[in-house]
Amino acid sequence: MSNKNRTVLYIGYTSNIDRRLMEHKKANGTNFTKKYNVVDLVYLETFEDMTVAKKREKQLKNWYKEWKWNLIKELNPTLKNIELN
Repeated sequence: MSNKNRTVLYIGYTSNIDRRLMEHKKANGTNFTKKYNVVDLVYLETFEDMTVAKKREKQLKNWYKEWKWNLIKELNPTLKNIELN
């Protein structure tokens, strides 16, 4: 997730993406998401197993910021907000 200016990245995992997106939009997320207004979904990976999702989150959090942006731009080159149904 990112802010409107695409200057901040937030990486997390959840078992309910719709609920989590609503929490971000209502500023009910972490202090980090509130402080930096992280409300736009710019990249999403899905996993059947939460253990695998948690490992992937930890892996991505250890990446350089440039690597993260490159990964996101592979699937979302314009960095537009992803709207889920």
